[in-house]
Amino acid sequence: MTKAIVFTAAPLLVTVYASFRVLDGLDGERGPGPAWTIGHLAFLAALILFVPVFLELRRLAGHGLFATATAVVGLVGAVCSMAQICVDIVVGALAADHEAMRRMFADVKSVPGVPLVVYTVGPVLLYLGLLIMFCQLALTRAVPVWRAVAVVLAVLVSLLGLDALPAVGLLLCTGLAPFPCRNTSPATAQS
Repeated sequence: MTKAIVFTAAPLLVTVYASFRVLDGLDGERGPGPAWTIGHLAFLAALILFVPVFLELRRLAGHGLFATATAVVGLVGAVCSMAQICVDIVVGALAADHEAMRRMFADVKSVPGVPLVVYTVGPVLLYLGLLIMFCQLALTRAVPVWRAVAVVLAVLVSLLGLDALPAVGLLLCTGLAPFPCRNTSPATAQS
């Protein structure tokens, strides 16, 4: 898969997840069912695609210690988010109804460390990595400032909660797609 496709598909799949999440909630509850599963599979695919996104962003930032640390933070966040989405998919597949889902999620969240790593702090690291990386890339003129602004806005909007994901997905699309994956170093890249 080419870099341009990855940078386009990752945020588009976040938007697909957000759309299915909205559809799934039209009856007042989310999951279990096809909309739950399809949406979560789309988000899982997006998270998997963020791995090469972070690797390319690190390359554009010059492979230095700061860029590497930032990419690692983002990748850890992606892995924690993948764990959450996998739990959601399994619970959605096993639960007969919404009440069964609640009980299963309560059981999962009762495991020590899971709420922190999988549901609160861990997933935030994905957004923190994106925010820091794009600010660094904008400061070194490896990407235009408007791309960094779109990503920063996406991260800020994500703080509003899951209902804001449609806007987050669209802002990420603005910042990431189509992304100019050049073979130049940040010092020679032009905005």
